[in-house]
Amino acid sequence: MSGYNSVFKKDLFKNEVVLVTGGGTGIGRCIAHELASLGATVVIAARKLDQLTATAEEIRKLGGKCDVMQINIRDSVKALELVQAIVAKHGKLTCLVNNAGGQFLSPASSLSTKGFATVVDLNLNGTFNMCKAAFDGYMGEHGGSIVNIVAECRNGFPRMVHTGAARSGIINMTKTLAVEWGPYNGIRVNCVAPGTIVSSGMKNYPENVVEMVSATDWMSPSGRYGTESEIAASVVFLLSPAASYISGVNLAVDGGSSLSKGFPEGEELAFNPEGSLMPAYIGWPEGKDNVHNLKHVDAPPKINELLDRYKKKSKL
Repeated sequence: MSGYNSVFKKDLFKNEVVLVTGGGTGIGRCIAHELASLGATVVIAARKLDQLTATAEEIRKLGGKCDVMQINIRDSVKALELVQAIVAKHGKLTCLVNNAGGQFLSPASSLSTKGFATVVDLNLNGTFNMCKAAFDGYMGEHGGSIVNIVAECRNGFPRMVHTGAARSGIINMTKTLAVEWGPYNGIRVNCVAPGTIVSSGMKNYPENVVEMVSATDWMSPSGRYGTESEIAASVVFLLSPAASYISGVNLAVDGGSSLSKGFPEGEELAFNPEGSLMPAYIGWPEGKDNVHNLKHVDAPPKINELLDRYKKKSKL
């Protein structure tokens, strides 16, 4: 197994300590891999230690530095204790990636008050808890950079009103924190809003959703869905010195899908070489799947088929 072939220069994050919540699976796992490949000491945290331990072992086998800690981001006291433990062990916490979260499919008409509150508490309150813990435990005195992973919700979020409300709240919170915390040694706070991403995290999707995802990638202007690696690269950019004058932004990484309302009636369509429908005028670069060779062993077969369709050159 070769190392992660990032587009960024080696040692870009040397001497940096980065906390990635939800870093054991899916997009968080990929972010942790790339940051570790660039020299960062990565701390991955989530509720399930088995997934964290497996990812940490992958990273270490590739020569990276990765620590594992358990956290329930809904607990503000534990969030601060986590940051304090990282600072005590590693001396600092220079970057935070808030990737932990979750939701489930439900039309608003069928959603209970408890279900709505649970998702908002996890995503919105949990993200605030981690931001505040990072500020109180280190960044308020030393500065740092925070990236919050949200979702593409600028046009609403049908069938997921709970996470749409929570993620929209995070986006607004990010803008507020960028203004309020910027004077504290240049703390930067930004968001990344992924579109539909082909991820091992899709193993938790119901079968009908997997069927829909595997059949509708042509509806994006890009003619495909994104890869975990494309989200990871966006996060790395926002954490890096290249984004030193960027704060308070919500970066949509979705191939333009959030701007698309489907194809106009009568639009000429054509099959691309892989057999997916897309407008004849579209051409788009292939997706880079840097962790494909680590194997998405638990992903549904149709999702792995999408990975194989998009993957031309594996980077790991």
